[in-house]
Amino acid sequence: MRPTAARSRSSARLTAFVALAAVTPLVLTACQGGSGADPDTLKVSFKQSTDNSVKVMDTYLADIKEQFEKANPGKKVELVPIKAPDAEYYTKLQQMLRSPRTAPDLVYEDTFLINSDITSGYLKPLDPYLAKWKDWDRFIDTAKAAARGEDGKTYGVPDGTDTRGLWFSKDVFAEAGLPADWQPRTWDDVLDAARTIKKEVPDVIPLNVYTGKPVGEAATMQTFEMLLYGTGDGGSDPLYDRAAKKWITAGKGFRDSLAFVETVYREKLGPDVSDALDPNVGTRVRGEWLPQGRLGIALDGSWLPQDWLEGSGHEWPEWSEELGLAAMPTQHGQAPGRVSMSGGWTWSIPAKAANPDLAFEFIKTLQTRANAQKWYVANSGIAVRQDVADDPAYAEAQPGIRFFTDLVEHTHYRPAYPAYPKVSTAIQEAMEGVTTGDLSVEEAARGYDDALKDATDNQVTGK
Repeated sequence: MRPTAARSRSSARLTAFVALAAVTPLVLTACQGGSGADPDTLKVSFKQSTDNSVKVMDTYLADIKEQFEKANPGKKVELVPIKAPDAEYYTKLQQMLRSPRTAPDLVYEDTFLINSDITSGYLKPLDPYLAKWKDWDRFIDTAKAAARGEDGKTYGVPDGTDTRGLWFSKDVFAEAGLPADWQPRTWDDVLDAARTIKKEVPDVIPLNVYTGKPVGEAATMQTFEMLLYGTGDGGSDPLYDRAAKKWITAGKGFRDSLAFVETVYREKLGPDVSDALDPNVGTRVRGEWLPQGRLGIALDGSWLPQDWLEGSGHEWPEWSEELGLAAMPTQHGQAPGRVSMSGGWTWSIPAKAANPDLAFEFIKTLQTRANAQKWYVANSGIAVRQDVADDPAYAEAQPGIRFFTDLVEHTHYRPAYPAYPKVSTAIQEAMEGVTTGDLSVEEAARGYDDALKDATDNQVTGK
């Protein structure tokens, strides 16, 4: 049963308060590195959830810290959390990496940003360490490639990957007269379901797709690229021409993807624009809207259940009974019929780290088979160690793992070259323009092309 409007408003006020508290700036002086650093103290920086109730990463790292200190007498681990939305996390992390005074010994890097940080000289190549670490051979090749620079060197050890699909409320679907085993074949099927929910269950948000600059890469990857990579034949990359080494200007698929976003917000099938452009909207999706039955369909990632597991602060043991899962379809149902995007995070050692050798020993502790499997399950991730992926205990550890793991067959990876963060921002600006109605699809596409040329020093091609 969904909550009353009064309870929903109260929850929204509480969420707003938590979100405000979550974006307080990180005090960089809390992480002192450089030549005067303690050789027996390892500083580990990571992204902390903006939801104060979600302690998945904190709990996991506290356990690894205890293991490491017990196995290495005299060594201490200092955890340095950065609590911020994604876009702010990247900025704060880069500020830390610029100076030996503030650089930690180990950092948590999003794979979409890693090549940019490599080009900036912020990260240390790990190849000498990896060559002596037998477990590296157990990592799948696509995951290894995600942390490899254009120079062929590897700058991070991945801790999992992810895929994306459609989550939907079975209660909302039942009220709307939609099937509990819903599996849309085309974009129109998704939009039609949202329109039905809007008509039949008017007090819920029909569909959430992330959009605009405030949510950063969530808009680019979890919405726009999920659309764009479903517009063609699945063969060529619609964003980057790898043979020509050039970025591709806005073509028909790009415009159609913008038009989908425009339709969602023009027809009021999504949340209010002010909510959609809130940098903490993802926290509301996971912590409020889905658990409280206030959202019909969410285009989102495989990791959502980490917020609902025991000890998460938002325990929702019934989620697998109350939510359905569907693959995101291609635009017209063309082969292969479904689409997903994959990314993930890596543990990397800053170029200016004071204790790099100790940092890699910590990575090895993080990535034992047992600890890796524990993390994949805790954060609802997808295994990048083949020995864990082959373990039936992993596949059956929680509902949804098998569904999202099966999407790997149809997934795509971002062209995460150094210019990608700027390209991503240009996409977000185009999305925001059509979301607010300030720009038409054509105007947004032309604006993207202009921004793309500037972001990539005019290394562009049309298709």
